[in-house]
Amino acid sequence: MSTELWARTIEDLAPDIRAGRVSPVALTESVLDRIKQHDGTLLSYIHLAEDALKSAQEAEREIRDDRWRGPLHGIPVGIKDNYTTGDMPTRAGTEVPGFSFPREDANAVARLRAAGAILTGKTRMHEFAWGTVTPPTRNPWDVGRVVGGSSGGTGAAVMAGLCTAGMGSDTGGSIRIPASLCGTVGLKGTFGRASRAGVVPHTWSLDVAGPLTRSVADSALMLNVLAGFDPADPSCQDRPVPDYTEALGQAVQGLRVGVCRNHFFGRNQVEVENAVEEAIRDLAAQGMTVHEFKIPNLEYGLGAIFAVELASSTAYHDVSLRDGKTRHFEPDVRSLVELGRFVTGVDYLKGEQLRRVLMADFRKAFEEVDVIVAPTTALTAWAHDAKTLEIAGEQESVLAASWRLTYPFNLTGLPAISMPCGFDRDGLPVGLQIAAKPFDEAMVLRVAHAYERTHDWAARRPQL
Repeated sequence: MSTELWARTIEDLAPDIRAGRVSPVALTESVLDRIKQHDGTLLSYIHLAEDALKSAQEAEREIRDDRWRGPLHGIPVGIKDNYTTGDMPTRAGTEVPGFSFPREDANAVARLRAAGAILTGKTRMHEFAWGTVTPPTRNPWDVGRVVGGSSGGTGAAVMAGLCTAGMGSDTGGSIRIPASLCGTVGLKGTFGRASRAGVVPHTWSLDVAGPLTRSVADSALMLNVLAGFDPADPSCQDRPVPDYTEALGQAVQGLRVGVCRNHFFGRNQVEVENAVEEAIRDLAAQGMTVHEFKIPNLEYGLGAIFAVELASSTAYHDVSLRDGKTRHFEPDVRSLVELGRFVTGVDYLKGEQLRRVLMADFRKAFEEVDVIVAPTTALTAWAHDAKTLEIAGEQESVLAASWRLTYPFNLTGLPAISMPCGFDRDGLPVGLQIAAKPFDEAMVLRVAHAYERTHDWAARRPQL
C-alpha cells in the first residue's frame, strides 16, 4: 500500500500529526500537488480554497504549541458545493446566473473548521443535487465512466487523493451512490443526527449531511465532529452524541444480519449480487446469524419518493419557475423541477403516508435483526453516455437503477453506510450497504468495520 501522505487515512495520520511526525503543511501540499496533477482530468473541484496552505501553517503552529483540537486537526477536507462557506462562493452545482447564496459557513463547515480541518475547496455536484451522474466529473477508476451523484465530485476527490475526506449530502442516495461507484466509504446518518443548516435544500424532509472517507474509522471520526444538536435546523435532534470510534473493533459474534430478499436482490448486475452475497457469508463466518425477510410495501417506494422529492424541489424553485430561470437549467434537472408542478397534494400526501407505512415495516424488521445488508447500487459505474442498461435481463434507466437500493433508507430516515466489497471484471468497485435502527450509527459502523478489517478493498487505489 502506498505510503504517500495523500493516500493515508485520518485514523493513520492523526497520531503522527499530533506527535509532530507528519506536518499538516506537508500533507496539504501533497494533496494540492495531487489536485494540480490530476484534477485537470477528473474535474472534481469547482473552486479551490485560496488559503489552504495558510490554514495548514496555522494548524501546525497550534499543534506545536500543544493546542491539539482532535483527529481532524490538519486534515484536508473537500466540501460539496451546496454547503455555504464564508470564504468561498457557493453555486449548488449550477452555472445559471442570478442565484446567490450566503457567504457564511454552514453548520457542518463551522464544525469542521473548529475541529482544525483544512478546507481544500468546493467539490462538484449534480446541479441542485438532482441526478446521479455529476457531469463533468470523471471516475478515477475509468475516466470514461460516471462518478455517481449528486456528491460525485467529493467521491472522486476522496478516492483519487485530492482530499483526505470530504462532505456530501444525501436525499435519495447522493452520498452512498458516489461512494459505491468510486470505491469510498459514504455514511448517511439518521435524519436529524447532523445539522443541514447552511446546506442548499433539495428536499427538506429527506436531506442529510454526511461524510465520504477512505475507511470506516474515518467516517466515525468525521461523524464525531458533525453530529449534534443545532437549533438552526428544526429537524436536528437534541440527543447525546457517543464517541463513534468506541464501536470499532467490537466483536460482531451473535449479531443478526437481515437480508431483505425482495427489492434489494434479484435485479442487480451479476457481479454486484455475487460480491454482496459473498460479503454476507463473510459476516456469517464472523459469527453473525443471517435472517431473511421481505417488505412487500417497498414495491411502492419509488412512486412515494418521487412524489415527495419532485414536489419539494419544485417548491424550492418556485420563484425560478415563475421567473423563467429554470429554462437555463441542465435538461435533466429542468425536466425534474418542472415535472414537480404535476404532483398533486393528494400525490404528496400519499407519498408521506407510505413513508409511515415503510417506517413501521422496518421497525418490525429490526425487532428480529440488528443490521440490514444489501447492495448499495444495482450496477457498477456506467459509461458517461449511457441512458439505459440491461440489468438481470431487463432494460432499465441508469437513474432508476442507481438509486432504487438507496432511497428506502431516506424515506425511512435510517442510518446507512456504503463501503467497497469487491470489484467487477472491469476493475470497477462494488458497494455494500449496511443500515440499522434510528440513531444507531454505532451499530452500522461496528459491523462495517468488522467486514472492512478482513479485506483490503478500501486500501486499493486506481492508477491515474
